[in-house]
Amino acid sequence: MEVWQLIRSLEIPYNELHDQGFASIGCEPCSRPVGPGQHEREGRWWWEEATQKECGLHIPIKQL
Repeated sequence: MEVWQLIRSLEIPYNELHDQGFASIGCEPCSRPVGPGQHEREGRWWWEEATQKECGLHIPIKQL
C-alpha cells in the first residue's frame, strides 16, 4: 500500500500544505511548493544555490 493511501484510509492527520503542492515541508520561510518536473526538495532553501541546500543542521560540530 502506498503511504498516502494508508494515511487517507486510516484518517491519519497530516500537514495540509501537502495538498497545496508542498512535497517537502520545513520552517515557514524555507518552504515553497514545487512545480511540475522539479525535485521534491527544490521548495526548501529556495534562495540557496542548488549545490548548497543545507540549513546548517547537518554541519559537523568541528565546522561550527
